[in-house]
Amino acid sequence: MKTAVIYARYSSERQTEQSIEGQLRVCNEYAEKNNITVVKTYIDRAMTGTNDNRSDFQRMLKESAKQAWNMVLVYKLDRFSRNKYEMAMHKKTLRDNGIKLISCMENIPDTPEGIILESLLEGMAEYYSAELSQKVKRGMNESRRKGYFTGGFLIFGYRAENKRVIIHEEEAAILRKVFEACAEGKQIKSIISELNQRNILYRGKPFARNTVYNLLKNEKYIGIVRHGDEIFTNIYPPIIPKEIFETVKAKLDQNKYGKHPPDVFYLLKNKLKCGYCGQPVASDAGTSQNGQVMRYYKCTGKRKDKSCPCKSIRKELIENWVTETILKVFATPDAIANLADRIFELNKLKEKDNSVLTLLTNEYNRIKKSINNILNCMEQGIITESTKERLKELELKKSSLNEQIIIENTKKKTALTKNDIINYISLALRKNARSLINLLVKEVRVWNERLEIDLKYTDKNNPDGNDRRDFCLFTCDKSYAIDKHIINKKPTNHNVHIEIYI
Repeated sequence: MKTAVIYARYSSERQTEQSIEGQLRVCNEYAEKNNITVVKTYIDRAMTGTNDNRSDFQRMLKESAKQAWNMVLVYKLDRFSRNKYEMAMHKKTLRDNGIKLISCMENIPDTPEGIILESLLEGMAEYYSAELSQKVKRGMNESRRKGYFTGGFLIFGYRAENKRVIIHEEEAAILRKVFEACAEGKQIKSIISELNQRNILYRGKPFARNTVYNLLKNEKYIGIVRHGDEIFTNIYPPIIPKEIFETVKAKLDQNKYGKHPPDVFYLLKNKLKCGYCGQPVASDAGTSQNGQVMRYYKCTGKRKDKSCPCKSIRKELIENWVTETILKVFATPDAIANLADRIFELNKLKEKDNSVLTLLTNEYNRIKKSINNILNCMEQGIITESTKERLKELELKKSSLNEQIIIENTKKKTALTKNDIINYISLALRKNARSLINLLVKEVRVWNERLEIDLKYTDKNNPDGNDRRDFCLFTCDKSYAIDKHIINKKPTNHNVHIEIYI
């Protein structure tokens, strides 16, 4: 018995379900005439045929591997694909699975001449798609040159009327005040605060920092629209004078790398955590009254909960503490050897834990037993489509489990030696501070008068493996002065207690 599925597709929202209905009707009529049983339909709506990123199309290809049907019926080949390279690739996938692709309207014969006809139809489909795309782009650009709005998202301050963009006066008044305030030197934070106090909303919601930044950078407010290599100046009527826009742009460019300039590295980025609230301590920056840029680390939890007592700390200060303390810990070969001994012991404990390998092996044996049971049934003549499908699934699982078992056994064979660990630590110490921290520091917990540093060690096969914090390796005390630019007070000497763990 011949069985088939139907694949149908239409390209854009301008088409309707009638297109799908017409395709299904023709395919069903073809199936009826040729004594083919249709068992399933796959449909993609408003999806282009120039690529294969279509949900039902991919599902159809995946399910073809089950070989539950013999054919795929399409209205025309261009419903299957408009890309001749993808067409060839996916046809091969179907062919390898024993599935034949049939175009119900194009009547391609199963002869050498049919190969030529099919190639011609595929090329014509791709040509039609490329030509249509070119025509649409050309038409859109012509509309832009005439000053017409070609659709899409309208930014704050404008509205569309009779295919033209016009100024939304109420929103434009808000924009002018925002630009003027920024040009006068007001911070974005204070601008947003004033807008919120006056209950001025952005599309029904309070203004957000990123929203304001994006508005201040948008050239459409001075009448410029960029599309590809062309610039159009007759679509958006200007709202902001060019002089004010340029002033604001210069200020934004000046602050573009204020927190994270390309030549400044925060060595402890993603490694600091607040000891009080548990939130990350992130890089930050500010400008003092004399214009000097101050870089520091600040608890992110304080943005939501002002009650967190964790104070900001100067970048250079905490980075120097961490690097100097680690270097001091490992100043002698004996210290490195002691740490290596501890890490080696922990690695041995991990090697003894064969829970993953045991689970994999048990599952592998269970699957193997199930396969043998099915084979015994088949030898006794009990053969159904369900048993065949189940056997195929079990064989795939068995193969996958075998690969995982091989990987776990390989991990055991390549375990770290003491020399590996000593070389690893020595290498980190010879590197610069950035490499030292990346290689050895797992996490630093920060209190106002205490630091806890967790060291990590990494084996060759699992650079991001599970680390353990077992015992305190080193403690020391350092004095420091809180920076006056951060808390607006005279420097005050404090002691900080530092502990290093592995």
